[in-house]
Amino acid sequence: LFRFLARRTNSNFNKVVLKRLYMSRINRPPVSLSRLVALTKNASLKTAVVVGTITDDERMEVVPKMSVAALHVSQGARARILNAGGEVLTLDQLALRAPTGSNCVLLRGQRTAREAVKHFGSGPGTPGSSTKPYVRSKGRKFERARGRRASRGYKN
Repeated sequence: LFRFLARRTNSNFNKVVLKRLYMSRINRPPVSLSRLVALTKNASLKTAVVVGTITDDERMEVVPKMSVAALHVSQGARARILNAGGEVLTLDQLALRAPTGSNCVLLRGQRTAREAVKHFGSGPGTPGSSTKPYVRSKGRKFERARGRRASRGYKN
């Protein structure tokens, strides 16, 4: 559907949605309800579009009324949005309502939130690096020797 819309409409929105639909799961990170509310604070009348999952956030007590379209919405998030008088759409329903993406805000989650990303970058022993090492345990005997502490020879 979005391939057709991207080809037939002169809308950049549809091209971006199509590209994100083909992304791997790692590149489609989830968006929590609290982040949704914070990002759509100024655009309350618009539909928030997430090509990915919307998850519930129990830290939020009050969820405002909002219109949301997503690939998947967790049960808790769906219940809280509907109880607030909002609406949850699928991307197909969104395409019927706004074929060119008018009155829509396209949002995405934080890709670097995964724990694995902390291990990426220059090696954990190199100077100025804050890369997290892969360690069996976190204790007195693990990764605490030379190069880690000034009292043990030197500190990188």
